[in-house]
Amino acid sequence: MNRIGFGILLLISYLPLWFLFRISDLFYLILISVFPYRKKVIENNLRNSFPELSNEEIRKFRNKFYRHFADIVIEGIKNLTISKNELAKRFVLKNPTIVNELTEKNQSVMLISGHYGNWEWMITSLATWFDCKTVGIGMPLTNSFWDEALNKRRSRFGLQVAHSGNYKVVINRDEANVILVLSDQSPSNSENAYWTEFLNQQTAVLFGAEFMMNDQKFIPVFFKTTKVKRGFYEVELVPFEGELNETNYGEITSWHTQLLEKTIKKQPEFWLWSHKRWKREIPVNLDELTKSQEARFNKRFRTK
Repeated sequence: MNRIGFGILLLISYLPLWFLFRISDLFYLILISVFPYRKKVIENNLRNSFPELSNEEIRKFRNKFYRHFADIVIEGIKNLTISKNELAKRFVLKNPTIVNELTEKNQSVMLISGHYGNWEWMITSLATWFDCKTVGIGMPLTNSFWDEALNKRRSRFGLQVAHSGNYKVVINRDEANVILVLSDQSPSNSENAYWTEFLNQQTAVLFGAEFMMNDQKFIPVFFKTTKVKRGFYEVELVPFEGELNETNYGEITSWHTQLLEKTIKKQPEFWLWSHKRWKREIPVNLDELTKSQEARFNKRFRTK
């Protein structure tokens, strides 16, 4: 069944986007009237993030999200076969020199952000933007067939996909790498996470990206995605202002989390509100936990 399902999606992906967007229109109508996917999760996330909004405003943002969600599902299907030329027209990197100047000095870069805009096109585009080695790091899907099949399509332009547990096998410290990480998912363990204020809530944030940056000396660069219009996006790179070796524990995590928050607040409907982002409970010993995490970080990365 997995192979049949993937084969059907592959055939559908060859249809032109203008036609696929008609399917998206129908999907949107189903979402707002017949099958309101994760309606309570979306509304609760919006309400807690924007307590100043009325119920009517929450409903409007929910429907705007459904509109975008329908599109990114269709765009995700198109991503299976979209050509390099069409992808270049629809997903544009505005300032590649931010990264190119670093990689020309043999310095590896970590591009970091979240599930905002169209992350599938971002993943597939990465290898088309830079001449050096490009790597996408993430968690494997539960279904091994779909994990392998989707990653094969994502990497067809040269990207290498690595799972977070074995990324060192793919990374070569003797050459420049551009590494892509989406770091806005809910951590599996609240006591290993970095806790900070995000969208009006105390939030557990994955600390793995900051750990990898310090461990492998990756320079942090935030990527900000803007949806220009339906089916068209732009990416702007925002470099970290400071020296990696001089940062305090959690400084980089707070930095990219705050930039993502600003992006979301500007156009909330383009973030993945259906994700159960705040399912982790705040540890009762949070202050002690934070001090312990900071001590371990400093012992490993800041002890001369």
